[in-house]
Amino acid sequence: GRKGLIGHTQPRRLAARSVAGRLAEELSVPLGEQVGYQVRFNDQSSPSTLVKLMTDGILLAETQHDPLLLRYDTLIIDEAHERSLNIDFLLGYLKRLLPKRPDLKVIITSATIDVERFAAHFGSPKTPAPVVEVSGRTFPVDVHYRPLVRSEEDEDDRTLQEGILHAVREIETIEREKGWLHGPRDVLVFLPGEREIRETADTLRRADLKGTEILPLYARLSNEEQNRVFAPHRGRRIVLATNVAETSLTVPGIRYVIDPGLVRISRYSYRAKIQRLPIEPVSQASANQRKGRCGRIAEGVCIRLYDEEDFLSRPAFTDPEIQRTNLASVILSMLALKLGNIEDFPFVDPPDGRFVKDGFRLLFELGAVNDKQQLSALGRKLAKLPIDPRLARMVLAGAERGSLRDVLVVVSALAIQDPRDRPADKRQAADQAHQRWHDPDSDFVALLNLWHGIENAREALSGNQLRRWCRDHYINYLRMREWHDTFRQLRQLLRDMDIEVPAPLPRDENESEEQAKQARRKTSGKLHQALLSGLLSNLGTLLENREYLGARNRKFMIHPGSGLAKKTPKWVMAFELIETTKLFARTVAKIDPQWIEPQAQHLVKSSYSEPHWEMKRAQVVAFEQVTLFGLPIVARRRVHYGPIAPQESRELFIRRALVEGEFQTKGEFFTHNRALIEEVEALEDRARRRDILVDEETLFAFYDERIPADIVNGKGFEHWRKQAERQ
Repeated sequence: GRKGLIGHTQPRRLAARSVAGRLAEELSVPLGEQVGYQVRFNDQSSPSTLVKLMTDGILLAETQHDPLLLRYDTLIIDEAHERSLNIDFLLGYLKRLLPKRPDLKVIITSATIDVERFAAHFGSPKTPAPVVEVSGRTFPVDVHYRPLVRSEEDEDDRTLQEGILHAVREIETIEREKGWLHGPRDVLVFLPGEREIRETADTLRRADLKGTEILPLYARLSNEEQNRVFAPHRGRRIVLATNVAETSLTVPGIRYVIDPGLVRISRYSYRAKIQRLPIEPVSQASANQRKGRCGRIAEGVCIRLYDEEDFLSRPAFTDPEIQRTNLASVILSMLALKLGNIEDFPFVDPPDGRFVKDGFRLLFELGAVNDKQQLSALGRKLAKLPIDPRLARMVLAGAERGSLRDVLVVVSALAIQDPRDRPADKRQAADQAHQRWHDPDSDFVALLNLWHGIENAREALSGNQLRRWCRDHYINYLRMREWHDTFRQLRQLLRDMDIEVPAPLPRDENESEEQAKQARRKTSGKLHQALLSGLLSNLGTLLENREYLGARNRKFMIHPGSGLAKKTPKWVMAFELIETTKLFARTVAKIDPQWIEPQAQHLVKSSYSEPHWEMKRAQVVAFEQVTLFGLPIVARRRVHYGPIAPQESRELFIRRALVEGEFQTKGEFFTHNRALIEEVEALEDRARRRDILVDEETLFAFYDERIPADIVNGKGFEHWRKQAERQ
């Protein structure tokens, strides 16, 4: 920190803020001065800052205008074991940077890191980077294996909920045997998702565990609900958590862990082109991290609901995100930073080549790269916006279509966690409160309605009143503020790109909320067309039984949480397609299929059938079918076939128009020829012979020899004929 800043990255904003606060407290300095932090759209640092906490995404963004990171003399990359997309990109970038910045100190820290792999990555071919091990003060933890699948023939397998309840009963027995009836007695149960948390909570409540409080903990809970986990309490508390409790949040007072060994993990399917959320066994590193949650304050017990053989057969570490997600954002950043081929970039673990190909495919779909995988002018603009490339594409389309403000409001909401709260025990009340902003045809317009509802409340209410209003309407106050901050910061970034976001229209005091909603619905076409630019592979057309046919022959249903779940519009677009028990479309809108083709000219494929001569049009016509990723978006459209298949059209024109006479022209030759043919036909009838008139093939050859090759229809023929006759 003598020649520059000490930069310290964290994977999550919450961690960056809390670590900065703790450091400032320990150094007895105001937060934002000597110790500051910067997360997306919130910079709490100053010129006097010496230690800067930030998310890894912020440090990556800084490489765009400071490629050598000259502001820093030391960088600490924390929680490297999480191996997020940003962390892996950053590690590769720093590997390349260090030879150019030998003065830069880089420290990689983690609780469960693959030490040898990281030391080799940052070392020279002969000498790995030095490893420093810091032992924390932990207490012994007993591990008990209690598999749900029973080996004894006379014992039935247990359900997940039965296994957890049995483990809780075992903990009660252990406490009595060891005399651990005082001090910390809380239990942390790891579960793969919200549904499993709800089902387990129901089972435990029915079991009537005396003096026991049961609390859920997952990322989508409101801050108020999450904070209940940290509040003082009496008796025992059982916390039912997703893997947010593995590293992101430290739950206090935990003496026991129950680990079913499962996690819901995001995986991109390059075949289906969707993000899946399958439930999988956790890695050994994750299992050990979970075990470590109960050895912090006293001796602990970890009960694993699988056997030791299963544990030892699991992979040592969780697959890095770069090997299980779409790489469009990484590729876009690499192209903007001119870092060369992604195949040559020094990733700790190189991504699958098929995922790289899919990343380029998405960027081509968005118009960010050309067919030679080079960054386009549009792609350079997209790279300047620190959001998902699809969202960035929507923003720029909004600027082109005159709907930028509305698009920016919606995109700002899609870029963060949903500001609407749905507490597990008050879902019906929350849904009823949110119904006020519902739109029957579009979840995107519902977000726009919500924004205006919040803005009206912000104008009318004081700070405390607004908090109360948010609570009454099941709006998360902090996420609501984050939505507003995201909008404001994106607006500033657009200004820096010379794109001005229009001011809001003045509010009509006489207009009711319902009238305002109706007005927004009527003018939502431009909004949806702009959003469509980023969602061209997330379209669907209605089949039967509420099922939709989407791109690449995927079939999906509208998610039950959507405002359109009980409706069946003919065509829809969705912000995301997520596979859990089924493939669901989330955040959905009804669309006009005529919007699709103009935006997907570089992606659509056309096929033609039934080419035929139409005398009225004086041209060869065929029926065109247009498909986008295999999805028919135009079923049967009449088109002029001449420019598409000139040779075939010319032959049809000559045969039907000139040889068979299905053509209206003032050309003297044609009138003369037709009269002669009719005269000969009459002679054949009288003579009862059919060999006087030349056959059709001879006539065709006559015209074919004289008419230029580019004449394929009546208009072209007439133009050529008139010129020929003048000569």
